[in-house]
Amino acid sequence: MPVDSMPLAVGYLKAVVDETPSFAGEATAEICNFRGGQRMQEMTKALFSGGIPDVLAFSVLGWNYRNFGVLSETFKQVNPNGLVVFGGNHVAYQAERVFRELPWVDVVVNGEGEHTFGELLTYLLERPDGSNVFDPTHVAGLSFRRADGTLHSTPDRDRIAHLDVIPSPLLSGAIPMTDASGQFRYDVALLETNRGCPYKCAFCYWGGAVGQKMRSFSIDRLTAELDVFGYYKAPSLVLCDSNFGLLAADEEFVEALIKTKEKYGYPGDLITSWAKNKSQRFYNIVRELKKHDMHSLFTLALQTLDDAALTDMLRKNMKVNQWESLVEWLAEEGLECYGELIWGAPGETVESFLEGYDRLARKVSRIAVYPMLILPNTAYAQNRELHGLVTIRGETDDFEYVLANRSSTLQENLQMQRFVFWARVLGEQQYLRHAWRPLLDLANMSQSTVITSFKTFFEASTDPAAVTLCDRIPVLAESPAIAEALRSLHSSPELQALVHQWWTHEIVPVVPPQWQPFITSVFEYERWSRQVYVVPDGDLPDGWHEVDLDGTPSYQSTPVTFEFDVPAALANWPQTCTSGPKQEPVSYVFRARPGYYKNLDNHESAATYLATSHRL
Repeated sequence: MPVDSMPLAVGYLKAVVDETPSFAGEATAEICNFRGGQRMQEMTKALFSGGIPDVLAFSVLGWNYRNFGVLSETFKQVNPNGLVVFGGNHVAYQAERVFRELPWVDVVVNGEGEHTFGELLTYLLERPDGSNVFDPTHVAGLSFRRADGTLHSTPDRDRIAHLDVIPSPLLSGAIPMTDASGQFRYDVALLETNRGCPYKCAFCYWGGAVGQKMRSFSIDRLTAELDVFGYYKAPSLVLCDSNFGLLAADEEFVEALIKTKEKYGYPGDLITSWAKNKSQRFYNIVRELKKHDMHSLFTLALQTLDDAALTDMLRKNMKVNQWESLVEWLAEEGLECYGELIWGAPGETVESFLEGYDRLARKVSRIAVYPMLILPNTAYAQNRELHGLVTIRGETDDFEYVLANRSSTLQENLQMQRFVFWARVLGEQQYLRHAWRPLLDLANMSQSTVITSFKTFFEASTDPAAVTLCDRIPVLAESPAIAEALRSLHSSPELQALVHQWWTHEIVPVVPPQWQPFITSVFEYERWSRQVYVVPDGDLPDGWHEVDLDGTPSYQSTPVTFEFDVPAALANWPQTCTSGPKQEPVSYVFRARPGYYKNLDNHESAATYLATSHRL
């Protein structure tokens, strides 16, 4: 991404080193935070051009596993006696494979790492001078390679019961907050209010990795950490919690968050994984956020609507499956939500997935669709033969992507990946936002039908811009390719002309003639309602200019006149659909937050940059 991600995991480790009295004068820690796509040579220079570290510790997930393996090999060449430590869900309890594939790795941490890492450093400091014997058998929660090459795993460490014993990387200053210009340096602010997950979903390791019992940080600590984010004007807060809104402490946290915004004006957005089973506490929190103009997105983490797939996912009896009433309540409250689905789950077929997709889309048009991954330590990984899994690891990452299972063939999966790609561009990323309901009611076009029409049009086009765009679509619908396609659609006049051509030739003709002028205006309204894409030091798109709104920089359009009052018609759609479109020329200006270029990669934060209409 064009901006950094907050290094919260290694921030905890640095805070442990910084705040442990016995390490004073004996050990120092430095965070090296690299962006995705950064060249290996650049990372090598940053790590080794100065003093060579004694310990190189990596926070590992599938996307950086291979890169960190390469860096470990180089590190062992510049410091043969150095120690390489891998930690994170992707490698925990996977030491046999890690050591086999990456012989330069010495230690794999199993479970929460703060206490384990601190005790490991203590062991290193207390070894006799000159001793090269490495045998930390008394340090719980790790696997290590002995001098003879054999693997030894120590007993599991108990989960950290009282989380406040972990030094705060935010209050201690372990994680820097600003860039060279003094601006908040990350895409979003990250914060844990608790750890644990009460569920054991087959595709997820959250409950196993940090325990099923929920444990919370104190409200005093969280309030102080929120104050840091407010002071440094963090625009969006993302909670690294599994089920926010489940605990009584979550209501206290929301009170502290609202007070922070009242004090500083920041953070303005709250993004989190909401409790799967919604209680009265959830509804209370939602109302408080709305009351104090705190923007949030509410996620329907359904993953599938198919009963067979739900059973295999170990989610059959979750109340999250009773989602329609929640959507209706959020709509009544004027609040936004989006759905999550996974394509490729065992038990799911092409037909059941598309049926579930369209069923969800009738209530929630914004649907995030993720290709199925098989993650280490999950029930899916442990029952491969039962599910008939066929997987392939990524070219640049270490994730296992599902190519087939007992309910979908390889050919079906590859075809569906193309659908998922366009569903993510058009639906998840809201390139189309307002047209879904009118097309369903006026032309009986389901959301999947519209997406398939768009897909077919572009893949059949001989226009060089369309050919180039389609040639770049990967076999698997991975997020970097979605971001690349969006950048092309936002910045290429040729592609924008093709989108208009698709709408004019493929969509408008299937709408009843009396509605065709209206649906043409809807498309124009879509165009102005998208985010404003501006490359650094580049010019704004035609029709946009910078303004200052009560001291806040913003983008504003020139007045745009429509033949129909599209926003009003959409806001009262049942009545509009019954009475027919009323031709009424009306003018609007559109306003959008600057900064979309830097936040395009994350659909949750990107949604906060969508333009809003204001009638003149």
